[in-house]
Amino acid sequence: MNIFEKMMSLDRRWVFLSLLIVCVAGYASKSETPILINDEVKSIYNFIDELPAGEIVFVAIDYDPNALAELHPMTYAVMEHCFRKDLKVIFTALSQNGPGMADLAIRDITDSLKFDRTYNGVEYKGKEIVNGVDYTFLGYKPYFAFIILGMGQDFRLQFPTDYYGTPLDSLPMMQGVLNYDDVACVIDISAGNITDAWITYGQGKYGFKLALGLTGVMAADFYPYLNSGQIFGIMGGMLGAAQYEKLADNPGLAIDGMRVQVPAHIFIIFFILMGNVGFIVSRRAKARGGN
Repeated sequence: MNIFEKMMSLDRRWVFLSLLIVCVAGYASKSETPILINDEVKSIYNFIDELPAGEIVFVAIDYDPNALAELHPMTYAVMEHCFRKDLKVIFTALSQNGPGMADLAIRDITDSLKFDRTYNGVEYKGKEIVNGVDYTFLGYKPYFAFIILGMGQDFRLQFPTDYYGTPLDSLPMMQGVLNYDDVACVIDISAGNITDAWITYGQGKYGFKLALGLTGVMAADFYPYLNSGQIFGIMGGMLGAAQYEKLADNPGLAIDGMRVQVPAHIFIIFFILMGNVGFIVSRRAKARGGN
């Protein structure tokens, strides 16, 4: 029995165990993974970075906990960048299981901003991020297509109160803020078909600036919208989040996770190649034996 035949008969549990070892070794190595920046990620970072203080960014956190590993780092990186630049943020969470997770992310980021930090050579003093003054979390409502359409007329049609039950008209940052016309852009961070609704019923109807943060398997499907100009940027998977963290000089969960993802992908590709080679060699050997 040659090496390829042995690999074809290998118990898959050994493959899973080997992958686990590779992941643990990659994480424990503390090595720095080179991050190359794509233009579609840089365009989102540059847009946020160039906004004047006081502008409003709308961040749609449209994913459930099952996509947390890929998309949560994007949310953290974008939120912290906005708050460090003294931008105001409106949040929604139109995925059914997302609001509690979004609320936790908001609390985590507002806590971290209390400390002094330096990003790209600029020192930012710690500050208190206040609900209703620096951000508004609208929360969740079902039937996301109708919600996206309704917010184009008035945020208050769908969300008369915020996630915490406070009337929108009593929040200082919402004074004079009516609909998408009053926000600089919408950034949808999504793991499902809500993204299509933001393009069709949101950007397509109301013409606001839209950028997307997507899982790795989704990203390729939305590049035609980037090429057509309907969206101005895409962050794809953990790599996209890591690129944004690098641009913001704010290493976080994504750059940390790349130490695991890169060797794991190399390991998986190796076994795919070996499996295919083994299959071809075995089939040819059987064909010769049949003759």
